[in-house]
Amino acid sequence: MRYVLSNRSPEGRRLLLIESGSRSLAEGILPHLQSDWAERYELDLVTCYGGLPKGLGESNRVYRVADYGSPEKRKELLAELRSREYAYIGMICSAEPIMTKWKWMLALRIPAKVFIINENGDYFWIHRENAAIVREFVLTRMGLEGAGAIRTIGRLLLFPFAVLYLLLYAFAAHAGRRFRLAFKS
Repeated sequence: MRYVLSNRSPEGRRLLLIESGSRSLAEGILPHLQSDWAERYELDLVTCYGGLPKGLGESNRVYRVADYGSPEKRKELLAELRSREYAYIGMICSAEPIMTKWKWMLALRIPAKVFIINENGDYFWIHRENAAIVREFVLTRMGLEGAGAIRTIGRLLLFPFAVLYLLLYAFAAHAGRRFRLAFKS
């Protein structure tokens, strides 16, 4: 991930779209990308789906994560993607747990400017000027915003006590059974 601190625009002619959400999200954002600021960039796609999304041609490179299951293959994929010198990486970050580890691994290891596409098709740059937006987005995804924050923090605080209670209950139940068996005869 590059250009988090600077306002410079990256050099390069390629854009990598990580389809880590519903296919309909990618199909909805592709026409906007191809008619807006990203129209002059060659678009490649990393996906877990079969087939191509509408709006993506056969000339675009498509990488399917199912083809890179082993650690050696993942290293090959990362080396190939790094060699293609992407200027931008677009990640679909919807509320769906699709390719979560893949998208963050690629975003952190490929030197490019990253933007996040939410489930509404809106996007924002991961940049220091957008720190408040990124923080709000992360807190929302973690359930730490609004009334949900109190419940989530409460669950986190009560979790160790619940585990301790269950361990003590299990100990008492098993110890009582052993005690009864030992003194029964």
